[in-house]
Amino acid sequence: MNFTELSLNPLIVNAIESAGYSEATPIQAAAIPVIMSGRDLLAGARTGTGKTAAFALPLLNRILSEHEHLNDTDNLKKVLKILVLAPTRELAQQVNDSFKKYAKGSGFRSAVAYGGVGIAPQVNQINKGIDLLVATPGRLLDLIKKRVVNLSTIEVLVIDEADRMLDMGFKDEIKAVMSKLPKSRPEATTRQTLLFSATLSDSIYKFSKNLLHKPELVEVDQRNSRSLDVQQVVYNCDPERKLALVSHLIAKEGWLQVLIFSRTKQGADKIAAALSLTGLCAEAIHADRSQTSREQALSDFKSGLVKVLVATDVAARGLDIQQLEAVINFEMPYKPEDYIHRIGRTGRAGHQGKAITLLIEEENYLLEEVEALLDERLPQQWLEGFEPDFTRVIEVNRKNSKSAQKRRAKKRALGKR
Repeated sequence: MNFTELSLNPLIVNAIESAGYSEATPIQAAAIPVIMSGRDLLAGARTGTGKTAAFALPLLNRILSEHEHLNDTDNLKKVLKILVLAPTRELAQQVNDSFKKYAKGSGFRSAVAYGGVGIAPQVNQINKGIDLLVATPGRLLDLIKKRVVNLSTIEVLVIDEADRMLDMGFKDEIKAVMSKLPKSRPEATTRQTLLFSATLSDSIYKFSKNLLHKPELVEVDQRNSRSLDVQQVVYNCDPERKLALVSHLIAKEGWLQVLIFSRTKQGADKIAAALSLTGLCAEAIHADRSQTSREQALSDFKSGLVKVLVATDVAARGLDIQQLEAVINFEMPYKPEDYIHRIGRTGRAGHQGKAITLLIEEENYLLEEVEALLDERLPQQWLEGFEPDFTRVIEVNRKNSKSAQKRRAKKRALGKR
């Protein structure tokens, strides 16, 4: 569907076309009419399919339509009517940047608020008057407590990346935010609520029941599906050979940008430091690093000054890097859903990407959980010169077998009691 067919403001259409887009993605084509109708929405689509624009464009259309009926004095007294909740600082910034890009040339004003940095500049920006606020739950509650933000005027609430919100334990914070919003009446849509998620699990459906009123359901992909534009490769290897294998792959493939995932913050730092010693320019981003250093590392990565970015799952959520060539899972994630989010950083917006997993024998069970979620087998292979030590593999299997036997024996013993 062409964006001109979606009844969007010409200014928005021009901004979209200037950004190089003409055709709406499936999630955009399905969600935009629902949002413009004023109905609540529960939407699911895999990473990299244009979810942000799916809600940003119709909400901007609403704001610009209201601007047309305001005079200059009214514009100086903007009232906050739209709130977007995002789980991480990076995602909040990305969402706010998207709104600004699509609103270029209009009188639209927004602010972004997140923790880890001083609150004063965010307060100053909000006090100037804004149409829309993008915020992480914790910082938003701080702003409410300081009476900087009043949610009584909110007409639209967007909860972005709802699955990650739950994973990060934000359920109580979201409930606290909801308690500050004006109550919706079943007979009148005084507040519209939009919930977007990369995955629509049972927990998301249960979570949405208390937030949405008779929502329209839009799910454009098979549940828990991954991008078809990502080639997945699994290499068996030994733990001590992983760094050498990463360096070899980057040199062999000639990648200019590589995003590596680590399960822990300490692991991310160690990987980045070790790769830097090999001559690769590498940086790590995670929650322990300051916001300034994270932003600088990401900026350097996008500009090409940094070739390898090592990130934890939390820090990488919401990263939007155009035409990222490859993602490497240095370790398998404990949550299979995180695998989908990881590899979704590449193969975005129709571009081809590659996702490589370095698998050690001890993590085979984690790969099986991912395969069960995807309903897809991921063939394992060896890379010449980096084959695993088979004596070690046998020993690991023996230990795993003994551990499994002990668990079964314990279950049998408990069953006899």
